[in-house]
Amino acid sequence: MRSAKVTLIWAALAAAIGVPIAFAAVSPQLAWRDAIYITAGFAGIIGLGLLLVQPLLIGGYLPGLSPLRLRRAHRWIGSLLVAAIVIHVAGLWITSPPDMADALLFRSPTPFSPFGVIAMWAIFATALIAVLRKRLRLRTWRIAHLSLAVVIVVTSVIHGILIEGTMETMSKFALCALVLAATIKVIADVRVGRKQASLLRADNDCSPPGRVT
Repeated sequence: MRSAKVTLIWAALAAAIGVPIAFAAVSPQLAWRDAIYITAGFAGIIGLGLLLVQPLLIGGYLPGLSPLRLRRAHRWIGSLLVAAIVIHVAGLWITSPPDMADALLFRSPTPFSPFGVIAMWAIFATALIAVLRKRLRLRTWRIAHLSLAVVIVVTSVIHGILIEGTMETMSKFALCALVLAATIKVIADVRVGRKQASLLRADNDCSPPGRVT
């Protein structure tokens, strides 16, 4: 029974990411695009899928992985996310430098551009503080990491929803909803965990001498 549940969870994750990619792969809009533009577009779609995996890993919701492997996978997926964004931006720059310049300078007329740029810089900032983790206080690092994660998820989801491109509408909305739900779940669990830890410390501080808690 447990093995079937584990398989079902991983299959559901694969479907949540794979179905939007599969629909995008058969989009009629690809017929008018060159290889570099298509690669850039799919790098963005894969990046959105990776945003779903990250909170599931850090929250420990994916079965069959030890805490150590979950943390290592979280770091590796983070590196892949950075690579996907670099490919996404570089490909779009190669195919249309003026449009990308306008987007990066926040003067693009397209409503989705500023959200994508904000998400990009937030992802790069997250990668930077990950490198500097040992030089930062743990509390400072956690607050910065969580805050940037929220910015990344919110702006990426808005960016993806506003784009009318190769992604099929329903599967795109479903993936975006799952990314938001997973992120909210992790944040809620973190808050509950910190509150419980605070209450436990307070209870210990108030315990009379000799009491075992």
